[in-house]
Order: sequence, then structure tokens, then C-alpha cells
Amino acid sequence: MIPSVLAELAWQFALLSFLAIGGVNALIPEIHRRVVGMEHWMTDTDFAQAFAIAQAAPGPNMLIVSVIGWKVSGVLGALVATVAICLPSSMLTFAVAHIWDRFREAPLRAAIQYGLAPVTVGLVLASGYILARTADHTWAAFAITGATVAATLATRLHPLVLLAAAAALGVAGFV
Repeated sequence: MIPSVLAELAWQFALLSFLAIGGVNALIPEIHRRVVGMEHWMTDTDFAQAFAIAQAAPGPNMLIVSVIGWKVSGVLGALVATVAICLPSSMLTFAVAHIWDRFREAPLRAAIQYGLAPVTVGLVLASGYILARTADHTWAAFAITGATVAATLATRLHPLVLLAAAAALGVAGFV
């Protein structure tokens, strides 16, 4: 018998796997809503820390799902969440890929791709907003987030430089 928390974890991430247009990072607002708001498996702080750990680790951006699964139910939870986010959408992609390739010149295919681009950008922006809201609790933190966004948009600084600068500000006690 599968424990109910594992079944719920599998169900939540299996459903979300079909919405991962542009990757799991585009799902951050919905994952946050379900994991923090609905299921109460994590707090805002836990969620922000899980995201930071997942992004700092080498590997795919979907590691946030594995970290959440681990937090909810240990190693088995991490495995269940990871399989649940990957398997359903991978099976659908495999099934549709052949048909999608056959119609590469079709106007409908181009229209779908053009329509999904702004949706993906909007979902990623919403993810950034949710993460800033859960992690920034002081004016200094808001200022660092704003400065990081401005520096990212206005310069070609490597993200690790910005990460090191933010870490230095944290060590110095500004946050």
C-alpha cells in the first residue's frame, strides 16, 4: 500500500508535468501554491531555500521537485516526485514528437509555437516574483533583488559574480 502522502505527491507533480512549458522553473508559482499554500508541506522560507539549493546544484532545473519530494517524504519522496514530474510529460512528448515533426512547415504549428513563447516568458516572470516574495523579507533583500535584476538586464556580468556579491552582502550582515 502506497502511503497517502506519496500518492498525493505523485498526483500533484504528475498533473503539473503537463504544464511545464519552458521547464519546471515556469511552474514555480503553481508548485509554491500547492506545496506551501494547499498541502502545507513546506513554509515560504523552506520553499525559497529548496529553490536555492536546487539551483546551486549541478544538473537540470527540475531538481526543485526532487528537493521538495525529499522534504516531504525522504528519499522515496524525492524519487516519487522526480518520476511524477518527468514520466507523464515525457510519454506525451514521445507520442506527439513524430506527428509534430511531420508538420514542421504547417502554419498551425508555427502559430502554436509563437503563442507559447509569451506564455513561457510570463510563467518565468511569475516564478521570479513568487521567489522574490518568499525570500525577501527586508528592504535590504528587496534592494539586492532589484539591483540584481537591473545588473542582469543592463550588463553582461556572469550570474556567479552577482551571486558572489549577494553572498558577500549576506556575510557582511546587510541581509
